[in-house]
Amino acid sequence: MPTARTKTTRTTRTARTARVHDDAPQTTAAFERLHTLPEGPEREQLRADLVRVWLPMARRLAGKYRNRGEDSDDLRQVAALGLVKAVDRYETARGAFEAFAVPTINGEIKRHFRDHAWTVHVPRRVQELRNRVRVARRELQARRPGEPSLADLAAQCGLSEDEVADGLKALDAYSALSLDAELQARPTAEDGPTLADVLGSEDGAFDTVDAREAVKPVLRALPERESRILYMRFFQDMPQRRIAEELGISQMHVSRLINRTCTRVREQVTVDHGAAA
Repeated sequence: MPTARTKTTRTTRTARTARVHDDAPQTTAAFERLHTLPEGPEREQLRADLVRVWLPMARRLAGKYRNRGEDSDDLRQVAALGLVKAVDRYETARGAFEAFAVPTINGEIKRHFRDHAWTVHVPRRVQELRNRVRVARRELQARRPGEPSLADLAAQCGLSEDEVADGLKALDAYSALSLDAELQARPTAEDGPTLADVLGSEDGAFDTVDAREAVKPVLRALPERESRILYMRFFQDMPQRRIAEELGISQMHVSRLINRTCTRVREQVTVDHGAAA
């Protein structure tokens, strides 16, 4: 038969187990009243008061996700949004509000990481693969130093090697390296080459090459006189007056021929490109 001391000990343990956090106020009566109030200023005020008194709990939950690459203020705002959703959806018949609100807030924070925190957006399926591969790699490295093979990771995760490969690729997609980051740390104070120094850039000459290749067959098809005039004007850089003297025609006639020929070449190149597309 249990003694009085045994009963006291059990009671104390039960009390400790059922103890709520310091930031979990007693608001059951307020929630019951909230559900009886019609839409209006009084209900909105009570709803705002409930959010305010439970806000410290939401901030505590947000603090558990610090040092994961997201700004603390952003995480607190996401947690506050989750709290508002919990207040709107909670029913007293479900039990303690804290037990309902905690998974709601945590879920909102996790969705934020899933949908907004990735530098490179990847499908949700690949994000889940990443998490499983990350955990499996950590477990294998704890047992045996070194990088585990695809086969070892696949066996640990229960995935195929192709799925493990997708998960490993996604490990590098969560955050991006700054373009100002040095490629190799140097022992001296002199700055080393950065990532931006080795990245390629768009070369404007590509458009020139493309235009030249497009115009070549059109120029070859020109009559001899028009072809000669364009060559002297644009390749030998001769003024129209000298071209006129070379051909024995007026300078105005040379000008008209150049304009007419250039228009014909441009139109033909446009037609050919449109047909090719």
